[in-house]
Amino acid sequence: MTGVANPGELTAMLGPSGSGKTTLLTALAGRLAGKVSGTITYNGHTDPTFVKRKVGFVPQDDVHYPHLTVLETLTYAALLRLPKSLSREEKKEHAEMVIAELGLTRCRNSPVGGCMALFRGISGGERKRVSIGQEMLVNPSLLFVDEPTSGLDSTTAQLIVSVLHGLARAGRTVVATIHQPSSRLYRMFDKVIVLSDGHPIYSGHAGRVMDYLGSVGYVPAFNFMNPADFLLDLANGKY
Repeated sequence: MTGVANPGELTAMLGPSGSGKTTLLTALAGRLAGKVSGTITYNGHTDPTFVKRKVGFVPQDDVHYPHLTVLETLTYAALLRLPKSLSREEKKEHAEMVIAELGLTRCRNSPVGGCMALFRGISGGERKRVSIGQEMLVNPSLLFVDEPTSGLDSTTAQLIVSVLHGLARAGRTVVATIHQPSSRLYRMFDKVIVLSDGHPIYSGHAGRVMDYLGSVGYVPAFNFMNPADFLLDLANGKY
């Protein structure tokens, strides 16, 4: 990720289904089972234990205890994951800060719910923010998020990406895989990585991608086309 994901920036990893986005993100986060070739470094460090302590990873599927409230979920996570040097009250205060930062105050006392429960619980967007909050508790400097907008409507998807954008602006490095973002979402990305069959076909500033593609002979058929749609067409071999 050298030169692509920098502090204070939101990087989007784009590509069609099966292009390797989730596999690459999971491997970089050190969560990929099996043998992985190559070396993953973090500011020059290659120790996997050191890297895991600095990296947060939010998987695509939200797995929570459905009967716990948002406050209980994040409080228990804080009690388990934060260092012993913090008191019990300090850990609870940290959970409250994350709830406020992610805009979950309104539903803090509502059960999480989900597919494992017989009741609905909080909304899909709120549940995704709870998943992000569990990683934010340990204050990672690098946050990987896999498909945070899958299954959400366009307004909720924009809210989730706005949250990630805010986390990046607070000084963190945020990298997220996005399947097919709208033009509104695309404008919030600082940099993009486009994969096709496991190979990068573009890596750089999101706002410069159309100029670059035009310079190498790839121009969309009509003006004002969503850059993400054009990139996915190229990644699928359609031009």
